[in-house]
Amino acid sequence: MNHVLCGLAANAALPSELVDRLIAVADTDMAERLAGRAELSRAQAVALASRVEEIAVQLVYKGLLTAAEVDPVAQPHAALALLDERSGAPEWALFFASDPEAERRERLAACPGLPPDVVEMLAADSDVRVVAELASWTTPDMAARLARHPHAEVRRAVAANETTPPDVLAMLITGDGLPPAQRCLVCDSEETPFVHDPQCPRLDCDLRSGASCAGSHESTVLETAMLALGNPATPAEAVVRFADHPSTLLRCRLAARPDLPPEVGARLAGDPVPGVRADLAGNPAIDDALIHRLATDRGHDVQRALAHNPRVPLDVLSRLAGAVKIGPTLLPRIAAASPAEVEELSRSSNPAVRMLLAERRDLPTGIRDVLAADPDAKVVKSIAPHPGLSETRLRSMVERHGVRVVAKVAANPDAPPALLEDLAAHVPPVHKVFREIARHDNATGRALLVCLADSRARPIAAGHPALPPPVIVELLADDDWQVVEAAAANPSLPPAVMAELVPGPSGA
Repeated sequence: MNHVLCGLAANAALPSELVDRLIAVADTDMAERLAGRAELSRAQAVALASRVEEIAVQLVYKGLLTAAEVDPVAQPHAALALLDERSGAPEWALFFASDPEAERRERLAACPGLPPDVVEMLAADSDVRVVAELASWTTPDMAARLARHPHAEVRRAVAANETTPPDVLAMLITGDGLPPAQRCLVCDSEETPFVHDPQCPRLDCDLRSGASCAGSHESTVLETAMLALGNPATPAEAVVRFADHPSTLLRCRLAARPDLPPEVGARLAGDPVPGVRADLAGNPAIDDALIHRLATDRGHDVQRALAHNPRVPLDVLSRLAGAVKIGPTLLPRIAAASPAEVEELSRSSNPAVRMLLAERRDLPTGIRDVLAADPDAKVVKSIAPHPGLSETRLRSMVERHGVRVVAKVAANPDAPPALLEDLAAHVPPVHKVFREIARHDNATGRALLVCLADSRARPIAAGHPALPPPVIVELLADDDWQVVEAAAANPSLPPAVMAELVPGPSGA
C-alpha cells in the first residue's frame, strides 16, 4: 500500500486534475478513499468504478452511478446495489434470480420491490440461504407462506422479519398450527446428534457458534424464539411463557421487551441471573414499584442499567449516582430533565448528581457557570467541555484542579489558541491533552508541534491544517504509516508538493 497516495486520495484540497491522475493508478485502498471524496464528479465516479469494480457499490449508494453507467455482467455488485436502491433496470432482477452464484441470488433476495415472478423464483431457490434471506425482508403474505417452509433456517428468518403478521410470529414461537421443520443447517451437513465446537478449526465450516441438532433442530429453534422475542410485531401474550424458560438469553430478551406485562416483570425481578434483572432495569416499560424494587438490587449491572432507564425518577437516580459508577455519560433522564428539575439538580448536595447534570451541553448560562466554579473536580471535569465558557473560567478550572481537568478543558470548543498553547506546555504533561489539542479547530502550529512529540497524538496532529507546511512535508517520510497518511491528507500540504507526489499520465 502506498500510504502517501492513499492520504492524498482523501485530501480535500487535492485539485481535480490530480484526482483524475490518482484514479488512473488507483488500487483498492486508494479507490476506497477516492470514493469518499465529497466533490467527486459523476465522470470521475464512472472512471473509478471501471477501474476497481468493488468500489462501484459505494459509489452507487452515494448516488454517483446510475443504471445507464453499470454493466450487470461486468459489475454485478454495483447492479445489485442499484436494485437495492430501486434504481436498477427491471430486467436485472430476473437476470440475477437465475445467476449460478448463490451469493448473488442471496443479495438479490434482500432487495425491496422485486417483481412477483422473481420473488417466486427466490422462494423456490435450491439454496436455503437464498430463501432465508428473502424471508428476512419479504412482504407479510410471503412471510406467512415461508413460515411453513420445511427448513428451520427459513423459519428463523421469518421470525426476524418485522412485517411478519403477529399471528404467524406467535405460531413460530409456540409451534401451534405449523408442521414440524424437517431440516436445519446442522443436520444438512452433519450426522446427528451434533454440537458445533465454538472453537471449530475447520476453515470450510460456516455453522454458527454453538449450533446443535439432535433431530429436533434445537439451536435453530432457540434462535427462532430469540428473534421472535426481539421482534416488536410479536404479540406479548405469545412471549410471556418464556419468563421461566431455562435459557438465560431468552429471559434477557423477554425482560427488555417494551410491551412487557407488569406481572411478568415482577416475576423477572426475582430471576436468579443478574443479567436478566439488569435488562429488566433498563426497560422503560417497567412501573415505579418495580423501579424502586430494582433500585436496591445489588446484582451485577442492575443499578447501573436502572440509572440509564429514561423513566427513572430523579430521586431514585440521585441515590443511584452515589451507589454505582456511572461515568462521564449523559443519562437519558438527565437529558430530559425540565428547567425546574435542572435547577434542582444543580443544587444537589451530592457531587455525583451535579456531575451527571454537568454532562448536558445545553445548560442555562447561570447554571453552567455555577457548575464551572464547583469545588468538586469531577463536576468541573464534566462541565469543562460545555460551549460558551470564557477563557477566564477555563483557566480558573486549570488553576484550581490541575491535571484532573486539563484534558477536558482542552476539549472545550471555545478554548482560544493561547490557552491551548499553555495547556500543551502544562507541567506535568497530560497525554490526553495532546490528543484533544491535535483535533481542536483553534490549535496553533506552535501547540501542534508539541503534540507531535506524543505518539498517540502525532497522527492526529499530522492532519491538522494549522501545522506549518514544511513540517507536513517532513512527516511524509515518517516511520508511522498513520502519520504519513494524515500528512498526505492534510489540506495545507502545498499544491506543488501534491503534484510532485501524484504519478503523471504515463505513470512517472
